[in-house]
Amino acid sequence: MVVNQRILSAKEAIRMAQESANEEGKSSAGDKYETGRAMAQLEIEKASGQLAEANKLKQALEHIPADAPGTVVKPGSLVITSQGSYFISIAAGKLTVDDQTWFAISAGSPLGEKLVGKKEGDVVKLMAKEIVVERVG
Repeated sequence: MVVNQRILSAKEAIRMAQESANEEGKSSAGDKYETGRAMAQLEIEKASGQLAEANKLKQALEHIPADAPGTVVKPGSLVITSQGSYFISIAAGKLTVDDQTWFAISAGSPLGEKLVGKKEGDVVKLMAKEIVVERVG
């Protein structure tokens, strides 16, 4: 899963930055040591922020109903439009499932906000483009 990969990557970045900070302490002295430690600390803070964001995405994904099929677009819906196929969930980007491309988008994204509440045959406008909802599942 995309979110789990983000979590693992952030944890690995934190581990590597911590190791770098520890090594800097063993091999340096004075100002160079302090600079190295400060840079490592910045990397840890950056990776910690990414980890927190990935954990938020994971929690949001866990709250999306798995049995979302219906005739109206809502979180958990698979939506096929004239412009592409979407999974209304979290902003996870492009996904490929059974050789079909889907875009995982948040219900709070500009397109997600337009699609939520729509049904087959409805048309939404986004940036002067008309998008037809062809199928909701």
